[in-house]
Amino acid sequence: MPEARVIPLRPDDDDPYVPPPTAPGWEEQLAGGLEFLRRRFTGEYDTDEFGFDPDLADHVLLPLLRPFFQKWFRVETRGLENVPAEGGALVVANHSGTLPVDALMTTVALHDEHPAHRRLRLLGADLVFELPFVGSMSRKMGTTLACNEDAERLLTGGELVGVFPEGFKGIGKSFRERYTLQRFGRGGFVSAALRTGAPIVPCAIVGAEEIYPMIGNARTAARLMGLPYFPITPTFPLLGPLGLVPLPSKWLIAFGEPIETASYGPAAAEDPMLVFNLTDQVRETIQSSLYQLLLQRKGVFG
Repeated sequence: MPEARVIPLRPDDDDPYVPPPTAPGWEEQLAGGLEFLRRRFTGEYDTDEFGFDPDLADHVLLPLLRPFFQKWFRVETRGLENVPAEGGALVVANHSGTLPVDALMTTVALHDEHPAHRRLRLLGADLVFELPFVGSMSRKMGTTLACNEDAERLLTGGELVGVFPEGFKGIGKSFRERYTLQRFGRGGFVSAALRTGAPIVPCAIVGAEEIYPMIGNARTAARLMGLPYFPITPTFPLLGPLGLVPLPSKWLIAFGEPIETASYGPAAAEDPMLVFNLTDQVRETIQSSLYQLLLQRKGVFG
């Protein structure tokens, strides 16, 4: 896969100078906050059929995530030009980090740094929606159940859909297996792309592996709590709640060239060999990109 190009940080000398936008003053921020509260109390906001609440996402949830994106993880994004500016597309990424922080940072990257400010509609496992508070906030953020029916409806509606095919196998793997992709399941995401003709955009994320280095798994505790794993890290549970603070690793997120699916036609989704081959192609592309990004990163915390 060709290396993703980095967007220049400064314009050419011949370009007219455009001053950066100034941050809103406290009066403007206060007015915006009061207007947001008014909308919440009066019900003047909309949610879609999946429970997505763009008003809450833009004014509460994304602002809470931005300090982590900008200051804590210092995320660099590459290859944003490979993500379509409009229409349905499927972003497929590697999964890691003990907690699914990588999905949240990818959401911020596409909303804040893509020229079209695209919203990433994540597909989540059943467990996500069974957790109190987490499930409802995930819905409001735009996440929906990881099933082909919902994925196809979103793609047909022109949405940018995010999927992490490794699932709990990815985020729950041990630290010694870092940056080694786990199995991608049966390729359900490929079937959804084929049925809708949506392009598949491979995405490689470096940095999430180090935020909670998982050195052990308390399986008995996991079974008692109904969890797929119970992580033991250098700081958790030893330091209690303080151990939940992620380590400030340096992140790189790269979006690869899209893999088109429209030419195959919807009937191709019923061809198991084609689905397998495309699934394997996406997995190998992401794995190769991970190796390239690891060579480019100067240090885990640098």
